[in-house]
Amino acid sequence: MLEIGIALSIACAATGNVAMLCKHRGARQAPAVSLASPLESIRALFRSRWWTLGFIIAAVAWGLHVAAIALAPLSLVTAVVAGGIVLIAYPAERYFGHSLGRRELVGLVLAGVGLAFLAVTVPDGSGSRGGYSVETMIVFELAAIAIGMLLLQSARGEHNATTGVMLGAAAGLLIGVANVAIKALTEALAAGPQALLSPWTVLVVVAAIAAFFALARGMQLGEAIPVIAATSVVSSCAAILGGVLVFGDPVGSDLISGLARGGAFAAVICATALIPAPLRATSRG
Repeated sequence: MLEIGIALSIACAATGNVAMLCKHRGARQAPAVSLASPLESIRALFRSRWWTLGFIIAAVAWGLHVAAIALAPLSLVTAVVAGGIVLIAYPAERYFGHSLGRRELVGLVLAGVGLAFLAVTVPDGSGSRGGYSVETMIVFELAAIAIGMLLLQSARGEHNATTGVMLGAAAGLLIGVANVAIKALTEALAAGPQALLSPWTVLVVVAAIAAFFALARGMQLGEAIPVIAATSVVSSCAAILGGVLVFGDPVGSDLISGLARGGAFAAVICATALIPAPLRATSRG
């Protein structure tokens, strides 16, 4: 089952990258997203064929992700998916007309290697401890939402590429919140479909809607790779932390492996700081 979960995670990473690039192009073609007129903003986005195509591909990727976290530890699935961010460079340059500088490439490779290392160093035969503490879950989710709201608030000022990256990071954090809640739901589904009648279902829906608007507006303001990378890395870090803190996913089988995985996590954080450098080229539209 673990091998199937990893395979689904890799497929999710590949489709998710393409979905994000399509949605970025579509968002750039749409009028500015506004929470004052959310329905009109949604209609405007879906009038773009690129956004609609990206949304459909993203839905497939999301289905693969849900299936993966039902079969494997949340932190492992998330690390594999996020490690696939390094693969975005080829379709971004080859098919979407984005040119990456050396700093962006180093950031992508550092993020991909760091997250991939987190994936391959999960101790053999380990997983979550089974179940979770509701109190820990509530504290974690509330803390993540609070940080996400601070990012959204700080992005309300000047509209520029940095604002786009911050909105992408806020969207990533909200996606991480949703993924942690989805993991809780997949564990509860063993008791039957009535488990979906849960506060976690409401949290998934609310977080997903907020992430939708934050990501769309971030893509309108920022370049593709910085915004996509910020979203992917932040959502991955949030879900990995959620897997460890809430579901008891292993940090390492001993002190050395634990420190090594901590170093890989730090490398991912450094990569996030490298990637949002200004890009030299723009999308061909």
